[in-house]
Amino acid sequence: MFWTDTKRIIKTGFVSFWRNGVVTAAAVLVMTVTLFVLGSLVFLDAMLDSALGQIQSKVDINVYFTVDAPEDAMMAMKDSLEALPETASVDFVSRDEAVAEFTRKHADDQLILQALNELDDNPLGAHLNIRAKETSQYESIARFLDSENALSSEGAGIIDKINYFQNKTAIDKLSKIITSVDALSFAILIIFIIISIMIVFNTIRLAIYTSKEEISVMQLVGASHSYIRGPFIIEGMMYGFTSALFAMVLFYPVTIWLGPFTEDFFGGTNVFDYYVDNFSQMFLILILAGVVLGAISSFLAIKRYLKL
Repeated sequence: MFWTDTKRIIKTGFVSFWRNGVVTAAAVLVMTVTLFVLGSLVFLDAMLDSALGQIQSKVDINVYFTVDAPEDAMMAMKDSLEALPETASVDFVSRDEAVAEFTRKHADDQLILQALNELDDNPLGAHLNIRAKETSQYESIARFLDSENALSSEGAGIIDKINYFQNKTAIDKLSKIITSVDALSFAILIIFIIISIMIVFNTIRLAIYTSKEEISVMQLVGASHSYIRGPFIIEGMMYGFTSALFAMVLFYPVTIWLGPFTEDFFGGTNVFDYYVDNFSQMFLILILAGVVLGAISSFLAIKRYLKL
């Protein structure tokens, strides 16, 4: 009996979806716009994350060693830093590499290069470039470097300067921006989901209104609430599934058109490339969102008529 009723519910839902042409078209149109907006928020969040990630990858702190710091002590410190859970990477730059880097950076300033050449010895010490996994973790790394054990080797100081405090303002601002963007994106997504449910709910309620007499007759003959509700939920899920397909198709020309703009604005991230690379993921997100949205909206809309 259960399987027979289930088959009938599914069949009735599919038949109603195709039979109510105008109502179905209106519901699918509204849900397509809704899912397109939700999908756009996903794309925007991905673009912002990519842009912030690129900025974050350029932030680091540098540890400058004294010119007479022993290499084994510097390597030991590098190993200690790499062992920290907050550390993403540590790059060692030798004194010779530091001079070569300094020369490249000031290639157009002959006065500085001439002054450097007149010195008998290399004035630059080796240094470490340290990147943290999160911008908020740089302070923890700086505290480790500032500790007495980290700053000394056999009683002699080996660190000349740590530039964390010069970069602290920029690092703190970036941390706040990342936190704020994540919170704002989540809040906007929740708001649009609530608005979407309200819009789709009213659209589907209009669709169900055309069948209120049919619902009344089914109640009079003793049909259960679940048997009456089932076809409308299936129909709502069909609205969501179809709308998700249309939304994914719409994203193709839109992302092609916006691709060059996002590549310039978001630092090399092309939204069309993201669409292609994450097509399966986006497709599943929209399908799931559409089906769930349609089912919930239908469930809520039919409750009013089941009380008649």
